[in-house]
Amino acid sequence: LLILFPQQSGLYEYKVFGGLADCPPELCADVYMDLDFRKQWDQYVKELYEETYDGEKVIYWEVKYPFPLSNRDYVYIRERREMDVDGRKIWVVLAKSVAVPQCPEKPGVIRVKSYKQSLAIESDGKAGSKVYMYYFDNPGGMIPSWLVNWAAKSGVPAFLKDIQKACLNYSKST
Repeated sequence: LLILFPQQSGLYEYKVFGGLADCPPELCADVYMDLDFRKQWDQYVKELYEETYDGEKVIYWEVKYPFPLSNRDYVYIRERREMDVDGRKIWVVLAKSVAVPQCPEKPGVIRVKSYKQSLAIESDGKAGSKVYMYYFDNPGGMIPSWLVNWAAKSGVPAFLKDIQKACLNYSKST
């Protein structure tokens, strides 16, 4: 289930509720955090790596956009925590964009300066997970409405399918 919240800016916030069968929450969080593995299963990754600047771990991520649009890139920090909420174990991953002078913008790639993501994962009571994701970014430039509609209708559900498939392959690869 995907819910879009239009902002005054004309941008959207995304809230996603989904289930991942046969993907336990800890595995799901591990897969989500594993950047090298993501390069194998996420077809939209152009470049993705973690770097330490001034003692802080920062992630650089360039995302492929369909022609004729320019690619977008993100520079962000993230953290993962395991929480106990009334006896329910919940894995939480928080991410937000940061400005880092050591990561200047590249020509031809649009820097996403405003990005926030929160992910919460818990057991579905069986062998799988319940996933809640809140997501906002300002992709900059003019994003045609067909792409926004595609992201809402196909992109996000496809991402959940991809991560589910990744979970099943991950146990084999580690």
